[in-house]
Amino acid sequence: MSKLLTLQDLPPLADYVRDRERFRAEVLAAKKARYVAIGENVSLLFENRLTVLYQVMEMLRIEKTTDPDGIQSELDAYNPMIPGGADWRATMLVEFEDAEERRVQLKYLRLVEHHVYAAIGDARVMAVADEDMERSDAEKTSSVHFLRFPLPPEAIARLRAGAPLAFGVDHPRYRFVHEVNDPAVVASLLGDLA
Repeated sequence: MSKLLTLQDLPPLADYVRDRERFRAEVLAAKKARYVAIGENVSLLFENRLTVLYQVMEMLRIEKTTDPDGIQSELDAYNPMIPGGADWRATMLVEFEDAEERRVQLKYLRLVEHHVYAAIGDARVMAVADEDMERSDAEKTSSVHFLRFPLPPEAIARLRAGAPLAFGVDHPRYRFVHEVNDPAVVASLLGDLA
């Protein structure tokens, strides 16, 4: 189980900027085992303490934030993406390269974020989408969503016992399943569970 980040966990901004390329390379390598594409246009990046630390530090760097209140504000915004030990947390991206196609597809895919699931063996766990704020409106969905997969103990036990893992979307206009066969991805996601 990952614990939430505190002010004491963050390096001084000057140290981060100095070591940024090394840290960025470490995070990008870790993200490879935390990425799942579902079809051609939806992907999930499973967050953990390392990926969230990177996001916080990047925001502090970009905004040149050094005051404790501003830093705490970033921590408060990003800490909810750290898994709690019995769940996965993911950033979901809905991607279409062409801007006009994206505009049209985001209308067709309205509420797609409420149709994402994890399949562990024959059990399906639906993702809980956008708990911080709704990102779909009456017209369209957003291209970015934040998901939480609350895993019951029996699902975690099945996964640890070797049950197959898949992620899918069952939206009426987008139906795809991705079976996770990469042992590095499974191991990385298992690492999020207490």
